[in-house]
Amino acid sequence: MVIFNHMVVQLPRLNDVFHALAHDARREMLGRLAESELTVGELAEPLHMSLAAASKHIKVLESAGLVHRTVDGRRHVCRLEPGPLASANAWLRYYEHFWSQRLDALDGLLRRGAAKKGKHR
Repeated sequence: MVIFNHMVVQLPRLNDVFHALAHDARREMLGRLAESELTVGELAEPLHMSLAAASKHIKVLESAGLVHRTVDGRRHVCRLEPGPLASANAWLRYYEHFWSQRLDALDGLLRRGAAKKGKHR
């Protein structure tokens, strides 16, 4: 456990969250789960993947704490657990000021370059 940006962040869980978000199919699944609970079959269908493949992706999401699956007979219903996304968001937001500074510096360079070009015409 590490104190980070005035928050306690559990790095292994954070690593799991970023690993889960690294695959486009899992991001698609999370986006759809943000709208409603879905079965494994409903998650698999628009992605044109087998139930076995979808289940493997869901297991990755579950291990990151992003999805909770309940079993009702033969139906496996999944729902989004957004809590771990807050830790990932906090980690990213900590570095946001570095990006903003660099983008502001780039904007200044581009504006100065455009102004110089305008003077030479």
